[in-house]
Amino acid sequence: MYPPRCACSRTSPQSGTMAADWAVAAAQSVFSFQGGIWDCIRAGIDVACRFRGEGLQKVDAKGRVSIPALFRRVIEACDPNWCDGLPPELVIVYGDSRRSFLECYTVEAIQEVDRKIDQLARGSLGRKTLERLFHGQSFPTSIDDTGRLVLPARLRHKINIEKEAYFIAAGDTFQIWNPETYEADQTKVEQWLHEQPEDFDPLSFLDEDGGA
Repeated sequence: MYPPRCACSRTSPQSGTMAADWAVAAAQSVFSFQGGIWDCIRAGIDVACRFRGEGLQKVDAKGRVSIPALFRRVIEACDPNWCDGLPPELVIVYGDSRRSFLECYTVEAIQEVDRKIDQLARGSLGRKTLERLFHGQSFPTSIDDTGRLVLPARLRHKINIEKEAYFIAAGDTFQIWNPETYEADQTKVEQWLHEQPEDFDPLSFLDEDGGA
């Protein structure tokens, strides 16, 4: 699905020097994160494994939007075929009408999903549904040499993006939202949190079955 695009050798993004360089470069980015940067600087390996942070980005009339520098480092590190001079690739999953945001997968993240889908029985409802959502309702793309992503008009229209897009990290993926839609969704989360006991700790979810 993703044939090699260059013959250059790559230093592991988790090796000390490169991880530190990426973390420092990310911290110097003009993109203003509201959280998460210092976690990545303290543990450079996370830069290569997980997206961190959130923020608002401008979208021009052609659908071009700058990818936060810290996000770009993760996308590069998780594209097995990427090397200097080539655009890092990713897959945007837009899904059905119920999905109100775009989910952006690195090459490694989407390959993990693909492997799990392949393990399901051919013709089963589960496999058919997942193939439709992740293979059919998705858009392979890449980041250009200026660090921008082009969102096709049909994807922008689907989630009502016009002049601004909200980026939010979600582990090994990140999401792109209409800012107002995201705010409404976040309000629901905060309301639920306020309804919990005063001593409630969200980390308690990690102690539940399947959280380990």
